[in-house]
Formats: sequence, structure tokens, C-alpha cells
Amino acid sequence: MTTWNIWWWVILPYIALVVFVVGHIWRWRYDQFGWTSRSTQLQERRLLKWGSPLFHYATFAAIVGHILGILVPKEFTDWLGIPETWYQDFSAVAGSTAAVGILIGAGILTFRRTAIPRVRATTSAVDYLALILLGIIVLLGIFLTLGIEDTSHYEYRNTVGVWFRSLFAFHPDVKAITSAPWLYQVHAVASWAIFLVWPFSRLVHAWSYPLWYLWRPYIVIRSRVAKQPQEPGTGGRKWRKIGVPY
Repeated sequence: MTTWNIWWWVILPYIALVVFVVGHIWRWRYDQFGWTSRSTQLQERRLLKWGSPLFHYATFAAIVGHILGILVPKEFTDWLGIPETWYQDFSAVAGSTAAVGILIGAGILTFRRTAIPRVRATTSAVDYLALILLGIIVLLGIFLTLGIEDTSHYEYRNTVGVWFRSLFAFHPDVKAITSAPWLYQVHAVASWAIFLVWPFSRLVHAWSYPLWYLWRPYIVIRSRVAKQPQEPGTGGRKWRKIGVPY
């Protein structure tokens, strides 16, 4: 076990996790007004209407796939009687679909953010760094999901998954991750890097769920076009007792 292996596969993950948790707590305590996606909908809407839903829904699907693929041991799917070929084929189809959706959505949003001056003016250096890291993660994920070159049907659950779960058991299995192909290793490092950047970028809006919408009062929407009031008795305005509906 070399010093570099300890740095990449033991120290970096734990530093990233600590910064991720403490950074969010600090951001919430001292920068609640900055806890926002910094929406640029007023600057441009057409591209945002297509790129944002596609990117977010595809990203959610990819995250769910990663959770199932990394956190669920291979022994569990074997116990359920799911053949390995079925699992890999389903993962390839679902992962490829999500990856293509992320790529198209991210491409639209990146073009929008870099090509439109009003949107580009609201982008910070941290946002550009997050975009670059997301681009690396997505492109590598597509490359690995499609099974290009020697990674075809590679069983990452026996290496990457074992190492990832061992981190939370505080007994990192460095040998497992170092035996994985180098593209998987780069993908893992880029993922930890995005965890380091996350609390200090607009990505914090991922944790803002408008649950209060479930019990807020109804919104009254009124027409901007002025209408002539109807006379009483014609089905419009009329005298009525208080508390009695029309």
C-alpha cells in the first residue's frame, strides 16, 4: 500500500465527506440567503425549459442507479436469484438512457450558460469548476456504462462497491479499488472532488424541498383583463347573505 494509494482511497474520501457535511452546516448557518439555485429564468427561458428537466430527471435516475449498484452487494442480487447477465444488461440499458439524458440536458445548460451573456454574467468560478467536474463524471460514466474497450461487462460491484462500503465501516479496502480499471478510479476521484465543491456552489439547492407547498393556502389567480361587472340576477355579482356562497 503506497502513500498515493492511502491519499486517494482513504484520506481524500474522508476529507470530502467531512467538508461535505460541515460545509453544508456552515453554509446554512451563515449564508441562508445564498442557499439558492440562483435561477436565471428571467435571463433566458427557452433553453432552460428543455435542458433543466431533462438534466435533473436523468441525474436523479443515475443517482438511484449508483445507489443500487454500489450500496447493494452482489451477494444480495445472487440471493434473489437475479442472473448476472440480466443485471448487467438492465444496468447497461437504464444507465445508458440516463447518461444520454444527462449529456443532452447538460449540453443545453452549458451552452446556455456560456453562450448567453446575461446568463454568463451570473456564473461564478465555483460554478465553472462544478460544471467541469460534472462533465468529467458524466463523460466517464457514459464511457463505462456503454462498455467500451476492456470495461465491457466489468463487475464493478466486486471492487468499487466493496471499497465504497468499506469506507463507512471505517476499514477501507484499498486493494479492492486499486484492482479496478483506471477509468473507474478516475471516475471515483472526480466524484469525491464534486463532494468537496458541493457545499460552496449552487448545488446546495438540491437539498431544498418545498414540502410546505403541501399545506400552503391556495393561490388566487386573477385575470389582467378588466371585465365589466355583471348585473345582479344574471349569474354574476349579486347581493347575498354573509357566509352564503353564490
